[in-house]
Amino acid sequence: MKLNEQVLNRADYCIELRRWFHQHPEISLQEFNTANKIEEELDKLNIEHKRIGETGVYAKIQGKLGKGKVLAIRADIDALKIQDLKENCAYRSLNEGVMHACGHDGHTASLLTTAAVLKERENEFAGEIRLIFEQAEECGQGARLFVKAGCLEGVDRVIGYHGSSSLDVGTVSCTPGPNNASCDYFKITVHGKSAHVSKPDQSIDALYIASLIVVELQSIVSRRVSPLDTVVVGIGVLNSGTTYNIVANEAVLEGTTRSFSEETRQKVNGLVRSLSEEIAHAHKAEVEVHFESYANPLINDSKVSDEVAECARLIVGKENVIQNQEKRLDADDFADYLREVPGCYMFVGTRNKSDFNTASAHHHGSYDLDENSMLIASSCIVKYAEKFFGLED
Repeated sequence: MKLNEQVLNRADYCIELRRWFHQHPEISLQEFNTANKIEEELDKLNIEHKRIGETGVYAKIQGKLGKGKVLAIRADIDALKIQDLKENCAYRSLNEGVMHACGHDGHTASLLTTAAVLKERENEFAGEIRLIFEQAEECGQGARLFVKAGCLEGVDRVIGYHGSSSLDVGTVSCTPGPNNASCDYFKITVHGKSAHVSKPDQSIDALYIASLIVVELQSIVSRRVSPLDTVVVGIGVLNSGTTYNIVANEAVLEGTTRSFSEETRQKVNGLVRSLSEEIAHAHKAEVEVHFESYANPLINDSKVSDEVAECARLIVGKENVIQNQEKRLDADDFADYLREVPGCYMFVGTRNKSDFNTASAHHHGSYDLDENSMLIASSCIVKYAEKFFGLED
């Protein structure tokens, strides 16, 4: 392994930052102290910045040799409503019921470290490096704010990474094509008519109708899309009724769809809507189907993925770079940037087999990461920036 020397020189800085963020987690759209800390560090580095929304931070390093290519680098900054279960941990979350259980603390610290290294080289290149510290990734709201604000306009490449507890530290995935699924939320509200349970003929049973919808929606995956096309239609909530002897006059379902192409996504979401409406209307009920888009399919550009993989090989060795990682049905709104600009989203191994917590699943209260992963990610991205701007090592 050959980490960037300037990144290595800032290892203590990176780890100290990560542990501060881990101790002070904030959930999506409430990352006020997190954003303040990021801006404080950017001020120390003399990097100009501004807020995007209330809690996102956008910063820029302008090369002193004039105009040129533009590279954007992104880190997500939000935490989760999960209790930190790590015992005897010096940097355990201080915010009850909230923790960084997905590694966004590491992403943020790594990007600040990368920024510090690249800022020192601003006199050596023409062009611009844009730094995106994105809020609200966990609810799919952050990336669209940066896109809407024009932060991707004129960008030639966009790079990001996510730590992965399913990969050993020292392993990097730069897989072209689909990596993560789309994520859409749906809410189906069935309006029926209540009556005494002894007189069901005088009612329109919303709970019964909702149950039929639950069963029928499963046919989308099993009978209405190709078995070679990976799709999820999941229902996590069904609420209905007020007491045991009244036919329910309303039922509410909440769920999600996941897929790896826009064509399949539109087909599946359309079927959720049409099947729900047809079943409800067949039983003389009214129905409302509401969708929210949380994330698009994350599809890495093939050329950029190869470029990033070439850089990663120089850091971790050819044998530790993966370009055929299995697709993941979890979502990430980095996909929104990839719809605007060619780019690559790396997955960097965070699992250390000697530390149980680093093997914990993401979104679990025991989650932790091997902090060397942050230095590997920074070194890969710095190497990419050097090649992108034609800098000497």
